[in-house]
Amino acid sequence: MRSQVKTKPTRSELRRQREREQRFQSILDAAENLFAKKGYHHTNMDEVADLAEVSVGTVYFYFKNKEDLISKMLEKIGFQLRNLLGREFENADGSIEGFKRAGILFFEEFCLNHPQKVAILFRESAGQSNRLEEHRKQIFEKLIQDVQHALIRVGDNLNVAYQSPFSSEVMAVSIMGMYERIAYQYLIWQNRPDDLQTIGRDAVDFIVGGIMNLSSKT
Repeated sequence: MRSQVKTKPTRSELRRQREREQRFQSILDAAENLFAKKGYHHTNMDEVADLAEVSVGTVYFYFKNKEDLISKMLEKIGFQLRNLLGREFENADGSIEGFKRAGILFFEEFCLNHPQKVAILFRESAGQSNRLEEHRKQIFEKLIQDVQHALIRVGDNLNVAYQSPFSSEVMAVSIMGMYERIAYQYLIWQNRPDDLQTIGRDAVDFIVGGIMNLSSKT
């Protein structure tokens, strides 16, 4: 049986693919804008279509329903955040200063440059359906694992041992919880983006102090 030879896409096929991707992204961008400003429950698909400048039928072609829309959006936001932190963790090569820089990046690059994504990730996607809550859980568990692995590398690099087998896990959960609460408190509840840089650096210094407090030289 002869194997099928894959043919190179034509220019028109590539153009149609780009157009599909652009429509998909324009719908996501419009929904992100509306969900962050009006709220998930107060936004309907007609409004998303209108802002994205497409038909409602086009929105439903790409997304089964509003839950599917925010689920896909959450997936992209989670990937973006993991990529941002992961890149810095990798560049840090296990140093405590590198770990500190990753925390600063969360507040100064992610939160300040993407407040709508913060609203989606920490507010609008919370407390919805069981399916969406499970999706959020998976995203946060991956983020926590990323932070935990970075903490283990810091410990190995500094030649320190944490106080218990659970120390790195507890610290990772606590760090993500602090990041979430601080972002929520000062961006969403109090709307104080001008103060977030200083607040974020204070939080990171506090976290680094906790890391050092739970470690000892081997």
